Amino acid sequence: MISDRLLSIVRCADCRAELDAGLVCRHCGRRYEGSGDYLDMRPRQMFEEQTKYLDEALHADARHERVSPPLLGSRIRNDMLRAFLAPEPGELVADLGCGSGRALLWNRDRGATMVGIDIAPFFSRDARREMDLMLGDLRTLPFADGTFDKAWSLDVLEHLSPEALAGMLAEAARVLKPGGSLFVYTHVRKNAPIAAGLRWINKFAGVLDRWGLVDLRQEHLRKSDHLNPLRDIPHLEAVADAAGFRIGRIRFYTPIVGGFVENILVRVAERALARRARSRDPQLPAAPTSGRGVSPSRDIRLDEHDAAAVRAVRAKAKTRIAAGGPTYLALRALSFVMKLDLLLFGRITSGPFFALLVKK
Repeated sequence: MISDRLLSIVRCADCRAELDAGLVCRHCGRRYEGSGDYLDMRPRQMFEEQTKYLDEALHADARHERVSPPLLGSRIRNDMLRAFLAPEPGELVADLGCGSGRALLWNRDRGATMVGIDIAPFFSRDARREMDLMLGDLRTLPFADGTFDKAWSLDVLEHLSPEALAGMLAEAARVLKPGGSLFVYTHVRKNAPIAAGLRWINKFAGVLDRWGLVDLRQEHLRKSDHLNPLRDIPHLEAVADAAGFRIGRIRFYTPIVGGFVENILVRVAERALARRARSRDPQLPAAPTSGRGVSPSRDIRLDEHDAAAVRAVRAKAKTRIAAGGPTYLALRALSFVMKLDLLLFGRITSGPFFALLVKK
């Protein structure tokens, strides 16, 4: 949606001047567009470095189209967001790199006014209808200095180069009020010895992929965009300091239990259900008789028959989850079990982490 509040705070992405009622910049005269669901506030001069998430192939499974309650790893991240950032009524909060807008929907009960910004237009239908959204580049945010009380950015920083990360954090600091907080979930390259357990889980998932018991193509495609700019925690501290932040709080998250649940159990179930959907639904494209192949050099994009089957499975699963039946209860139980990773390993300095960056 495009609310009056959003229109009152948005500024020209090129010169940061105010816009008139027709979304025309009062200084440079640039006209911006609104689709009815979201604003397009991308800068006129686009950066050369752009994320692969602009590619529709990364969204072929349509997981962005409908938002389910936060479960599994998403539940962990959202619970930590609420614990660290604690949005409150009366605050203005930004989701920097909002994706489908699901975290905005999950946290609207906190009473804060929230705005989602992403470079790619793959917003969910629910978020388009109920939340303030805009297309924008995180390195050139279309807001005045000190606009927001708080902000968060989940699973974003690892997709940026060192230069883009510095630019994004500097912009986040600029649009936050003094003392404002930015909650982030990402990872550094240096890992703890306990991460060997997760590496073994991922290797096992790779074996299952070669056997055709799981399908990791979309996962590989998404991770192909990872640039991993942060070396270790001291490097994080230095980068944050250069942007105008200090680390107010940090908690590490090495998903051993979570890795087994999401990378093995959930993937095996999804693959089995996708095959069943293809065999039972005559409207889905038939699978090729030659199989999907196991060559390391194969195209990792989902083909038409697999994408259609995965979309069908996800749609049915989300319907079951929304109904609050056994599927939802089972996933809630698994989400609870996955919190063991935080309880057991949360104090061990490792790669993935949750951090609250406070503007100095």
